[in-house]
Amino acid sequence: MPLPPKGGRDKDQPVTIVGAGLVGLTLALDLGLRGIHVVVLDEDNSVADGSRAIVFARRSLEILSRLGLGNRLMTKGIAWESGTIYLKNTPLFHNTVGEYNKSEYPVFLNLQQYYVEEWLVEACVATGYVDLRWRHKVVAIRQDDNYVNLSIETPNGNYFLRTNWLLACDGARSFIRRSLNLPFMGQAFQDRFLIVDIKMKSSLPAERRFWFSPPFHPGRSVLIHKQPDDIWRVDFQLGWQANPEVERQEEHILTRLKCMFGDTANIEVVWSSIYTFQCRRLENFVHNNIIFVGDSAHQVSPFGGRGGNGGIQDADNLAWKLTAVLSGISDTRLLKTYDYERCVAADENILHSTRSAEFITPKSQSALVYRDAVLALARTSEFARKMVNSGRLSTPTILKLSPLNYINDLSEKATLPLGAPAPDMPVQKDGVMDWILRYIGGSNFTLMTCSSSPNKQGQTKITLSTYPPTQDQLTELIDSENLLKSRYGISSDGTMLFRPDQHLCAYLMNPTPAELEFAYTTALGKYLSQEILKCI
Repeated sequence: MPLPPKGGRDKDQPVTIVGAGLVGLTLALDLGLRGIHVVVLDEDNSVADGSRAIVFARRSLEILSRLGLGNRLMTKGIAWESGTIYLKNTPLFHNTVGEYNKSEYPVFLNLQQYYVEEWLVEACVATGYVDLRWRHKVVAIRQDDNYVNLSIETPNGNYFLRTNWLLACDGARSFIRRSLNLPFMGQAFQDRFLIVDIKMKSSLPAERRFWFSPPFHPGRSVLIHKQPDDIWRVDFQLGWQANPEVERQEEHILTRLKCMFGDTANIEVVWSSIYTFQCRRLENFVHNNIIFVGDSAHQVSPFGGRGGNGGIQDADNLAWKLTAVLSGISDTRLLKTYDYERCVAADENILHSTRSAEFITPKSQSALVYRDAVLALARTSEFARKMVNSGRLSTPTILKLSPLNYINDLSEKATLPLGAPAPDMPVQKDGVMDWILRYIGGSNFTLMTCSSSPNKQGQTKITLSTYPPTQDQLTELIDSENLLKSRYGISSDGTMLFRPDQHLCAYLMNPTPAELEFAYTTALGKYLSQEILKCI
């Protein structure tokens, strides 16, 4: 734990993050790798215990891979891409989720959050740009035009810190949000859930399994996921009238688990929690020089893994934009697009999450009758199976209407929609198998073009280059499995421009240097007028 600075005042900091959880550490690492000095303040003395978030979607894995965690994630985590939904004890259907099976990362990976946070801490320290300060609690803030002033308590004394940018990653009970008296928009759901991590050796498959009214927990729902180290996540719906004090007692938890797995099952309770949930968000995420990220900005139900994954994508969206502002490449108008783009994503996640919650926990007799009728029909009807909603799983948001997109006559002609993140696919580089996402985005914008005629093997050459051009700007790849057309749809005289966060922001045909520059500066927010800013 760093000691407070002498004299009770720290030097001014360009960026300060409050909250060293999954989202705060991801954002700190991204900024640190871009050469931005960051102070991270957290009132705890280590990363959180308990598994908490466990389902990491492919888009999150791609982001964390860009930050250097890919190998560790894949070595430790458990990949899955299918699930089974049950009515009572009868399987209704088994489905495969996601798309693009030929990608470096699986559709979903189960991994305890504390592993990821520990690796993020190590990576943050290794950058030399991230100053992690454990047991440094923010107790007051004061905002002015150019700075945010923080009062900080530590066991060894208190001090003041002044920062240009304060990034609030301090979770659902955000002190920063409460200090600004910012209300949430949305709704809270009157239901309680028991979430339990157990250690148990089992041959059950590594898939998502969801029960409606199983015999071991009639009238309610149950969800189970496999984690590394013989750990299983079990989620019991309890109902609003359940007594949290009784339900969190270990003997009561074990009784529920024995009903589910049998009296002879060897079960150890590792961690448990009772929770309720909300589907809501702030009206705006950017408040002058205070920016809200993750659960401090938006909250969703746990069905579908949209909370942690959404927060990681918040960090991915904000890091390159704040870097561009701090380096003078752009101005603060660019940060307004973080507000717009991530509010759009939050609304999408809240919509899916709310619909899932309303199906899983119907709150009226008519809603219950509808839900039960759908489940009954789903035994034999394909159309009814599509209506069963046990949690629409996390997918990346397509920023179709982003003001950073350069819209022209070609915008709708590619397979890849404008504003979508680049999909992965296998390629060859210098005769060696590789993945295309390793060469798109990161520190720079990226241009993609492709050859007009295939090579002798019938394969297309792909050229990726940084923009603006740099000394080592060109990377040549081979579309070894002929997936470029189906995943990108780029023509031989077309050029795609990708942002540092890998979202497509322009599709151009034989662009002139001036047109390329215009698309680039559009993506940096340099043409955002006050009229446009008022509309986003």
